[in-house]
Amino acid sequence: MSGRHVAVQRIRAEDAPVTPAAPPLPLIMLALMAAHLAGMGAFLTVPVLAPAMAPETGVPASLAGLHTALVYAGALVTGPLTGPLIRRWGGVRMLQISMVVLGCGIALAALGHPVALAASAILAGMGHGPVTPGGSHLIAAHTPARRRALVFSLKQAGVPLGAMVVAALAPAIALVAGWRVSILCMAGIAFLVALAIQPLRAGLDGDRDRPGASAGLLAVLRESAANLGLLRTEKELARLTLMSCGYGIAQFCFSTFFVAFQVASLGTSLGEAGLRLALAQAAGVVGRIGWALLADRLGASRVLAACGIGAALAGLALAFAGPGWPGALVAAAGMVMGATAVGWNGVMLAEAARLAPPGQVGGATAALSFAFGMTMLVAPPAFSGLIGLTGGYGAGFLMCVVATAVGAVAIAGARK
Repeated sequence: MSGRHVAVQRIRAEDAPVTPAAPPLPLIMLALMAAHLAGMGAFLTVPVLAPAMAPETGVPASLAGLHTALVYAGALVTGPLTGPLIRRWGGVRMLQISMVVLGCGIALAALGHPVALAASAILAGMGHGPVTPGGSHLIAAHTPARRRALVFSLKQAGVPLGAMVVAALAPAIALVAGWRVSILCMAGIAFLVALAIQPLRAGLDGDRDRPGASAGLLAVLRESAANLGLLRTEKELARLTLMSCGYGIAQFCFSTFFVAFQVASLGTSLGEAGLRLALAQAAGVVGRIGWALLADRLGASRVLAACGIGAALAGLALAFAGPGWPGALVAAAGMVMGATAVGWNGVMLAEAARLAPPGQVGGATAALSFAFGMTMLVAPPAFSGLIGLTGGYGAGFLMCVVATAVGAVAIAGARK
């Protein structure tokens, strides 16, 4: 090789951009847990504060299911677009945009007008849509296969942690400073997360498209539709999706209505009811880690089926709970529901990453999330409708029992 060629190669090597090293896996997980924690504000801030807001807004607390449905309606707009947008902007930037939109959506609820509450839910949902598939994209490449369930479950622990923070903190702030200040504090958490994860971008967003290389809107929509087609071609992914929809009904109906149920049906104070929900979400954190450890040893399908059975039993207990029940028993039923109906997501996402075709973890997760969101458009309003028809919460919890039973049957038949 001539000296001229050697010199040219040296110049090219010196001019080549240096890709920063990826952050350590624990730091990535911590950032994603924070994003999930902030994301739960979109779902729970208004439902948890609904009893305090009702006298001023005129919106009954029993309509909290409509809020959850509107959040998912917003998520359905942005969730399927996550895969293509990650390649255009990078996973970290996608999460930052999500946090800002989500925080603005939560803050809008402070206006208190029914129209503002509806717009708040939709905007917060649009911010939340990319959070789960974006997080799966960022962590999948850095996760050893033998620890997939544990790593994904630790990441997803941010969901019950976030629910626990909202359930405990939002009512406490409302009692001291009013529900509007409480809403703005929950929105502020999302803005802080958006700023805090900026240092991770250099090491994690290096796989995004070069400027000018991204496809147009039509191509993005076409790819999003192709991702949804995975539910038709990947049968085991479709089975996992069916289970997720069933378990999700129990998870979000429980999280949305547990506080209002205790206040309206059991005569529990708002503060105590919020603390019981916080305990249930804490059980969800423990459950996510415990189920993950078992899944890495016993297999995901067995563990997920066990979660469905546990959630069905807890749902039965809540369906028949009445004013004469000891508070400890109600709290225990809530904690079982939290450990199972809230604790399954990490194992499910790890299994979705395993079942996804190569390079399509984000797309497969977005497709599953889309089906999940479509279910949530119907289930929480159906729970609200059952309250209106029956005058109580029992029929709604029985609906959760049926949903989790169907999900458990679906996943029990999956290939090991």
